[in-house]
Amino acid sequence: MSNPIGVVVADDHPLLRDGVVRTLLSQQGIEVLGEADSADGAVEQVIKAQPDIALLDISMPGSGIEAARRISEMGTSTRIVMLTVSEEDDDVAEALKAGAHAYVLKGVKAQELVDVIRDVDAGGTYIHPLLATQALFAAGKPMEKSPVNDPHIKSLTEREREILKLVSVGKSNREVGTELDLQEKTIKHHMTSILKKLQVKNRVEAALKAHAVWGDKAAE
Repeated sequence: MSNPIGVVVADDHPLLRDGVVRTLLSQQGIEVLGEADSADGAVEQVIKAQPDIALLDISMPGSGIEAARRISEMGTSTRIVMLTVSEEDDDVAEALKAGAHAYVLKGVKAQELVDVIRDVDAGGTYIHPLLATQALFAAGKPMEKSPVNDPHIKSLTEREREILKLVSVGKSNREVGTELDLQEKTIKHHMTSILKKLQVKNRVEAALKAHAVWGDKAAE
């Protein structure tokens, strides 16, 4: 039996933090190792508990982005998920630069948050594709569009294109597997091939390339 995913939850709103903690504790295979209400507290809890995931609010005292930066600089294996209400381009871009592996809006459903945590723990990344595109342009790195002749997209199989389109609208590996009636490990295998063919590092970059090539048709 695999070890549970250890999570530290940091948010300065007690009711929201308690709700997130209750949600995580209700899930098999997830353990809450600590709580904090500030950037300093989050860093202290990560040092103390060595969690797999640090779930950070951006707007808490001391800044969640600063906490992410400090945690990343420590060189631990802790992966960072930002949970926030902010859809600002600068916040998304700065969070990613600080080392965040996922950027989740607080309106997300409980099960979706759990899926993101599991996916990030398994080595994945997550950010809503529209926010990712905004952040990319905000960072001054617009992606070229070549709807017809992109050789990387053309190298994908029909199944890989099908999977990429679902990933590009924010679906997790589990959700893609459910929709296509495939096992999650099969989706992971396909994603490895997709990333290699597209010459990108993670699913966020893959989603960005899909949107650059297909535009709104990626959601069809």
